[in-house]
Amino acid sequence: MASIHKDIIIDASADEVWDAVRDFGAVHRRLVPGFVLDSRLDGDARIVRFSNGMVARELLVDCDDARRRLVYAVISERVKHYSASVQVAADGETRTRMIWIVDVLPNEIAPYIAGRMDEAVLATQKALGRATTSSAPM
Repeated sequence: MASIHKDIIIDASADEVWDAVRDFGAVHRRLVPGFVLDSRLDGDARIVRFSNGMVARELLVDCDDARRRLVYAVISERVKHYSASVQVAADGETRTRMIWIVDVLPNEIAPYIAGRMDEAVLATQKALGRATTSSAPM
């Protein structure tokens, strides 16, 4: 199983960043505008329409306010497994570290997923503040 890690530093408070991350149904407005064009809630899932025309059903697995951690899974015929977590931690008073991890099967789609994650990171940086990103090897 491929595991893709993004470690993102954002020049905004952890409270601001977490508020945007945890707003599961407003990902297109608050977290990744332009990357995600529309999102609508359907029970415990959101239907997400991306800028490249793809549509995904993302199931909310957990939203832990105490740990500032959100977990979701993608339900799709194209992927065998897709589980993601986003965790937000303060990095000083006005900076935040956001760690986004995606585990995916089949392994062959990992480069595509990593590229799309890079696009989402840019949208997040634009929406929430200036930032830098590092990626851990798969």
